[in-house]
Amino acid sequence: MAIESEAQKSYILAGWFIDGSGAAPQNRILLGMQGGRIISIEPYTGLPDGATDFTDLSHCSLLPPLVDAHMHLFMSGSTCMETRRQQLAASYDELVPAIEQHLRYLYTHGVLAARDGGDYGGYAARFKAEQELLPGFQLKVAGRAWRRDKRYGSLIGRPPASGESLAEAYLRESSQDKSDLVKLVNSGLNSLQVFGKQTKPQFSRDEIFSLVKAAGKSGRKVMVHANGEEPVRRAIEAGCHSIEHGFFMGRDNLELMVEKNVVWIPTLYTMKAYAAYCSMEDYPGNPKVVLKNLEHQLDQLRQARELGVTVALGTDAGSLGVLHGEAMVEEMKLYKKAGYSTVECIRCATKNGAELLGIEDYGVLEVGRRATFLVTRGAPAQLPRKLSYLEAIYVDGKPGEEYHKNPVKHVL
Repeated sequence: MAIESEAQKSYILAGWFIDGSGAAPQNRILLGMQGGRIISIEPYTGLPDGATDFTDLSHCSLLPPLVDAHMHLFMSGSTCMETRRQQLAASYDELVPAIEQHLRYLYTHGVLAARDGGDYGGYAARFKAEQELLPGFQLKVAGRAWRRDKRYGSLIGRPPASGESLAEAYLRESSQDKSDLVKLVNSGLNSLQVFGKQTKPQFSRDEIFSLVKAAGKSGRKVMVHANGEEPVRRAIEAGCHSIEHGFFMGRDNLELMVEKNVVWIPTLYTMKAYAAYCSMEDYPGNPKVVLKNLEHQLDQLRQARELGVTVALGTDAGSLGVLHGEAMVEEMKLYKKAGYSTVECIRCATKNGAELLGIEDYGVLEVGRRATFLVTRGAPAQLPRKLSYLEAIYVDGKPGEEYHKNPVKHVL
């Protein structure tokens, strides 16, 4: 491969530079790029001799692309009950326009990597296998989740066949499975009318352990929907890689997460969004209980920060009132309410998510990585709000225009 000439290098002066590691923002940084990669990150003292390609973004902040570690592409977050019913019964062909739209929403809000938490038809996995993604976008999909027969989870998965173990069911389908990871449902939903009510686990620790072992042989991680002390404990002890939601799991499980190096995705905003609608006829629930659920989860997040739990930001977009892309800012606001600093929020939304998804080139902006990043107008103090109004998205060293070209059309 020919070595690119000096004239092919480009430079950006960033007013503030946030690398995603959790380190404090750096001021007035000169970012050097070549061949779509970052070649230098240095305090600005002037341009190198012979530099001709220079962009002054001294009024802006640069940060890594965001990662939504838990969302659902087949659901829209609509608050219209009829629309939600249609989505839960739609065919793949009917849902393709909706999936495309949700990917554009993610992209325009700076989410360039996401993990789909499953759907009843495995449609997100099929979409990834058959369709071209937006430039620079990285998508990991769980396909159809596994659940216990006659228990919660029908909207995102299926149970093993009668007389079949969880691991046997997985192995039977794994060779034809288009998914990147495995989703397991090990509890029910949170009660929206009785505070702190917990449901029984769907699977034993040994059943989950066997699934994790089988999935590991094909290089797949296991994400587990679990709320409550016992469902979460079984999943952690069985070796799962991430706990999704984790409401009412308790401090002991948080400590166990640190010991076992398990990642937590709290999905806080789901409760705040639902509280705004649960007094409506179609969405029963007690708003006071829902908000109390949220406060309890915020307290668990405070404890997680204190204990050193690895937390990745996921929105559960597609849930009622939780919109793809926009929900990232709302989730980060709640992290700040729980005591996370701006750079800690960004680390959860970039580095931690990218590592969980196994995306090596995203997460942290450093020499050698892809020159893919977000540009927001103003200083870091204006984050996360300014993430809703991006100045630019750079993909492999070039400002992308694709995310402005696709008009939004109404779909399911």
